[in-house]
Amino acid sequence: MNPQEKLAQGLLALGLDLTPATQQKLIDYLKLLAKWNKVHNLTAVRDIEDMVTLHLLDSLVVLPHIKSGSLLDVGSGAGLPGIPLALVRPDLNITLLDSNNKKSVFQRQAKAELALDNVQVVCSRVEEFRPEQKFGQIISRAFSDLAEFVRLTRHLIADQGQWLAMKGIYPYDEIAQLADMSADVVPLCVPGLEAQRHLVFLKANL
Repeated sequence: MNPQEKLAQGLLALGLDLTPATQQKLIDYLKLLAKWNKVHNLTAVRDIEDMVTLHLLDSLVVLPHIKSGSLLDVGSGAGLPGIPLALVRPDLNITLLDSNNKKSVFQRQAKAELALDNVQVVCSRVEEFRPEQKFGQIISRAFSDLAEFVRLTRHLIADQGQWLAMKGIYPYDEIAQLADMSADVVPLCVPGLEAQRHLVFLKANL
């Protein structure tokens, strides 16, 4: 099965009806990532077909939980989940934040080649990032444990804002470390992936 077919099958399973042009842009993003990966080692996943499942579908599975407005992707790395979300939701204003310069350079290249006007790339340590406006949602995919994620980004969340942490197995121990937070966890089903995935919603108990 080629990457396009695999993506189409996965989108069908997720109930996502994307235009052929958007699907092609998602594949173009993977091709760019695979090309850069040969030199810069942006992801441990080498095969484009594997990237469809582990990068695209694994990112897009959170779409039903993404609100309109502003989204900060912390520790974005190769632009995950921010770039796939930006391609599918042009109404979203997404900021990709990473302290690694070569990853930010790749993100800027992807932004340019994919014409992502709704994406801003910031190369900075999260604790030093001081944007003009705070974010309605902050998401991370394998950035840190939950307590550290909240501690480092608390100055970036808007009033009534929400943290979204993408996790593998149910993070019982991490949730137990949270002091003044309420956590809701939903299981995610990524098409073609047998491993567990969960999305943790966090809100400060103000």
